[in-house]
Amino acid sequence: MTKMEKVYELLKKSYPDAKCGLNYGSPFQLLVSTMLSAQATDKSVNAVTEDLYKEYPDMESFLKLTQEEIEEKIKKIGIYKNKSKNIYNMVRVLKEKYDGEVPRNMGDLMSLPGVGRKTASVVLVEAFNIPAFPVDTHVYRLARRIGLSRGTTADKVSDELMTKLPKYKWHLMHHLLITHGRQTCIAQNPKCEICSVKNLCNYYKSESKNNLSSTDSKESQN
Repeated sequence: MTKMEKVYELLKKSYPDAKCGLNYGSPFQLLVSTMLSAQATDKSVNAVTEDLYKEYPDMESFLKLTQEEIEEKIKKIGIYKNKSKNIYNMVRVLKEKYDGEVPRNMGDLMSLPGVGRKTASVVLVEAFNIPAFPVDTHVYRLARRIGLSRGTTADKVSDELMTKLPKYKWHLMHHLLITHGRQTCIAQNPKCEICSVKNLCNYYKSESKNNLSSTDSKESQN
């Protein structure tokens, strides 16, 4: 079993309920929510979209909103001005170019304003069950910290991770890494002592070695 497979199995036991944290009722709503989630928590996005989707549940209703009205409705979320501009433009391209249907392939999704590879990947795998490996800040950090990838960009990390697991495991592994990153392997002061994959982790091994070397150095000075 490869290191990637071992990490997958251990995290699956640690987080049996790992799943998408965004609330949505359609591919269109998922697309909007994922666009809103950049540099924002799923919790903050859900808090805004709960009322937003009740009043504007689909693309046709979003088309009635001005950019300024979108701004007002999402202003509690980070970089809301840029996001409102992208959403305003996105719904128009969706209407004109794709007859209001959310595309089911990476190229077409990424042609929409404000939609990058990560957002497109989330929509593909969550809404349509089409294999993809979204890489957000958590996945990027953990993949490099544990030693699953040496990629220096999110896209490179995604490409590498996809070569190390069967396609049917990409979706869950994405959520497992995110959940682990939020609960245990946090950015600052990761909780290595309770980590289920610490014995496979390059970061933990490096920190343990450094601590041991520091202890040995202090003892030699005494």
